[in-house]
Amino acid sequence: MLFSLSLILIIGFTLSSIFNKIHIPGLLAMIITGIVLGPYVLNLISPDILKISVDLREIALIVILLRAGLTLDLKDLRKVGRPAILMSFIPATLEIAAITILAPIFFGISYIEAAIMGSVVAAVSPAVVVPRMIKLMESGYGREKRVPHLVMAGASVDDIYVIVLFTAFLGMYQGEGFKAVSLITVPISIVLGLLVGVLCGLILVWLFQRFHMRDTVKVLVILSVSFLFVALENAVEEFVPISALLAVMALGGTILKTREPLAKRLMGKFSKIWVGAEVLLFVLIGAAVDIRSLADVGLLSVAIVFAALILRIAGVYISLIGTDLNKKERLFCSIAYLPKATVQAAIGAIPLSAGVTSGNTILSVAVLAIMITAPLGAVGVDRTYRKLLIHDG
Repeated sequence: MLFSLSLILIIGFTLSSIFNKIHIPGLLAMIITGIVLGPYVLNLISPDILKISVDLREIALIVILLRAGLTLDLKDLRKVGRPAILMSFIPATLEIAAITILAPIFFGISYIEAAIMGSVVAAVSPAVVVPRMIKLMESGYGREKRVPHLVMAGASVDDIYVIVLFTAFLGMYQGEGFKAVSLITVPISIVLGLLVGVLCGLILVWLFQRFHMRDTVKVLVILSVSFLFVALENAVEEFVPISALLAVMALGGTILKTREPLAKRLMGKFSKIWVGAEVLLFVLIGAAVDIRSLADVGLLSVAIVFAALILRIAGVYISLIGTDLNKKERLFCSIAYLPKATVQAAIGAIPLSAGVTSGNTILSVAVLAIMITAPLGAVGVDRTYRKLLIHDG
């Protein structure tokens, strides 16, 4: 395991630095590192690491969402409320609809299999989007109109909506039928996640005021509570839906709201943790990508990914109708909403293991979506934000 960790960190950091130097996002280097070191190419990552890969990726995601929460002011969220809500489901819905219509024509699969494919592909990646939006918020780009806040808030809920639909469509395929009540779980999951996060945030703030602790200890306590959110979500998911990841963001936001100086100090600590967590996250996402499945991918798969992206962009523009964002800012939101990685790596192989006839095709399209959209969205944001967003100081 130690040898594998050494390879992940040394090669991941080195390649990332090289890519950044030639103006290519480092995350692409990390994904490539994972693919090459992973079980489908050189097989140099220890099976012990691969067994806990999902947990390690979740820990890294928790770190970045805590950073997001410690950055997101509730006043900013209120100002982007309506468009953020619309962006959490309209772009994904249109993308799923596009794939559901086109996949039976392109691949000869059933409409329900096409809907499963659409729900696998449709989720935006907070792991790619959130760090970039935090960077823009800190540097003052788009601050006045809360453009990064809008993208970050919408992307955080987008995943919940898509995963609920994925579960519903897979259940339909397996003969369980479509349960309309499953859609109700989306708002319930959001509300309960926010309530749990805010409540725990208030308790932690009180605890930190009552008992003296070093900031490093506070970081460990906050991380531990965040891990408990995930454990709670898994424990009660059969009875009541709770979004652990939204609870994590709400926890950070509550600390910012009640004790801003503390939040700023903690933000610095989590920024340092993210340096290592980012490498683990994207290398392990790459390791989860079955590169062999790309052998079955043809031009039709590329076409369906881009067709879905066009509908996603249309969904972003629809969501922003009635806002005061100008054309450049709307274009930026569309670009920032392109990347896919985290959810696709997590659920892309589930249809295949669940016995879905077109499972290998679904996995191939999911892998292709990661390889196309993660660099496309990341490069797009990194190269355009100075031109498309107003610098507010």
